[in-house]
Amino acid sequence: RRGGPRRGRRDTEEKGWQPVTKLGRLVKSGKITSIEQIYQHALPIKEYQIVDTLLPDLKDSVMQMKSVQKQTRAGQRTRSKAVVVIGDGNGHVGLGIKTAKEAATAIRAAIIIAKLSIIPIRRGYWGSNLGTPHSLAAKTSGKCGSVNVRLIPAPRGSGIVASPAVKKLLQLAGVEDVYTSSSGSTRTKENTLKACFAAIGNTYGFLTPNLWKETKLEPSPLEVYADEA
Repeated sequence: RRGGPRRGRRDTEEKGWQPVTKLGRLVKSGKITSIEQIYQHALPIKEYQIVDTLLPDLKDSVMQMKSVQKQTRAGQRTRSKAVVVIGDGNGHVGLGIKTAKEAATAIRAAIIIAKLSIIPIRRGYWGSNLGTPHSLAAKTSGKCGSVNVRLIPAPRGSGIVASPAVKKLLQLAGVEDVYTSSSGSTRTKENTLKACFAAIGNTYGFLTPNLWKETKLEPSPLEVYADEA
């Protein structure tokens, strides 16, 4: 075997998180206290521990586990593929997909990918602006492969009218009332989840009239703490 002895994963975890990016160091030192500061300046998240620190209440759900095969010279190579959704039920959700030799390894890696891909959801109201936001701000749609998912705001108390997989994703995102419409090969659960994830990601893709007022641009945390990070 080439090289020195391998370091075990457990030994690395016991030592604690040692950030390697400037953003990670700012989060660990407490200079950045909310994930909205990161979204506001579109800073790339390269370490999943950043999400763990800023969103400690994340829940994950394994949506699908399946075997995939690849034809090689030696025969067929079978591996496990995991589709995982994470969210805090308060406007943040992520989707991760990973293939590995073992199912447990695939799930762990998919959770990390989901944390790195976590996005904010802009929630809104149906009708009057009373109470807390319970639905989406406007109709939105997303597409993946042949699957097209459309999300429509619903009155308070309607619940999530959707298939079980899409319903779970919307629950983890913190949406309480919404109608859904899907077309295409919706039996492909992976593409259906990707289309729904794209649809709720589009909620921040436009400005409604109540957001037309001018906002003062703030400097990026990486610029403010350039000397400290």
